[in-house]
Amino acid sequence: MSETEATFSRLRVVREGGLARVTLARPDVRNAFDEILIDSVTRAFLSFGDDRETRVVSLEGEGPTFCAGADIEWMRRAGGWSRTENEADAEKMARMLRAIDRCPKPVIAVVQGAAIGGGVGLVAAADMAVAAEDAVFSLAEVKLGILPAVISPYVLRAIGPRHARRYFLTGERFGAAEAKRIGLLNEVVPPADLGAALDRWVASLRTSAPEAVAVAKRLIGEVAGKDPDEAMPVTVRTIAERRASAEAKEGLTAFLEKRSPAWAPKKTPS
Repeated sequence: MSETEATFSRLRVVREGGLARVTLARPDVRNAFDEILIDSVTRAFLSFGDDRETRVVSLEGEGPTFCAGADIEWMRRAGGWSRTENEADAEKMARMLRAIDRCPKPVIAVVQGAAIGGGVGLVAAADMAVAAEDAVFSLAEVKLGILPAVISPYVLRAIGPRHARRYFLTGERFGAAEAKRIGLLNEVVPPADLGAALDRWVASLRTSAPEAVAVAKRLIGEVAGKDPDEAMPVTVRTIAERRASAEAKEGLTAFLEKRSPAWAPKKTPS
């Protein structure tokens, strides 16, 4: 049994050629969240910080559905908890989304079937997202008398307040083309091409310097929403640090020598 299989429950993590494939593995309940799956996803994404072999992480769902959101039985139990217990439980999901968002590796959500409620939150927390053209999405919490509260910072960042007003309040379903139009997705492909689309994204990302990628992710979080004057200290400090980094020296040297940098996959002779 591998360390991955022994460590994570209801979640499968497979590493292949610099890609860590994180797959929600509860197909019998359409990969719905409960406290066990939330804990597993959180720990998996936190583990990638010190993993030098992993360059890219994909987030996927086993079976025909990406993620149906919260497990209904789990939510029913939560209805009987105290406010303190509910806040502690909600914080665990918030920490899971934060772990995905702040993972130093690029995270790609790969969506088939449906992404409902918290499943939309997973897509929004990822750096990039590709979906099958027949995928459907919904922020359906209001239909159950609850709210997409914990996922809201990530969804709002992805689609903006105007689109959020529509889909948070109506809970209506929308397709992959609409999800791309409003900013939730980067790419929509035929279902049979999802694997090839992921391969393209991974190949592109593996040509980027891994430390620079991690810093770029952090920079986006630090600069987003600030005006240029407010952001100036962060941007100046960051580029000064990167110019003197070993990666920058290797990248510039490789460019001048007309070769691939050390972090890029070696090209096979044709």
